[in-house]
Amino acid sequence: MSGFIATGSTAEAYVISNDGFWPDIDGATLRAAIRLDGSISDARLEVAAVNALIQVNQELRGLKASHQADGHAVLADVPADRINDESCLVLLYRRAIYCTAAAELSERYRSFDSTAEGNRNAEELTPSIDEYRRDARFAIRDLLGVGHCTVELI
Repeated sequence: MSGFIATGSTAEAYVISNDGFWPDIDGATLRAAIRLDGSISDARLEVAAVNALIQVNQELRGLKASHQADGHAVLADVPADRINDESCLVLLYRRAIYCTAAAELSERYRSFDSTAEGNRNAEELTPSIDEYRRDARFAIRDLLGVGHCTVELI
């Protein structure tokens, strides 16, 4: 008898290497953090994570240059508060990556099922996608040391 379960989990750890300054991303930890089961393959998760790394790293290019100019070789070396013996800056960076990847995966998930039930599920996912994007934006802005809101008078 077969024990195949389509939504099982993948337990193998793998690391997505970053540029040296920003921390690497552990694929298994990312999967657990955004609560993905095995229906999203490691390859698909890696594509979303790499895209998130590219986007977030580009947005934080100036911050990286500033920290490196101050003599910090890696983000974890930048003086910051610590939680669970880990730099808050590293935690915020990871949050930005995780939320950006989760938003992309949620958007792609919408295309799996075009039935009426799939359309209802897609509508239910829209707030999650927006919330993931918001959380990523907040983490990036916290890293940059700027507020979460921009207001202009017309």
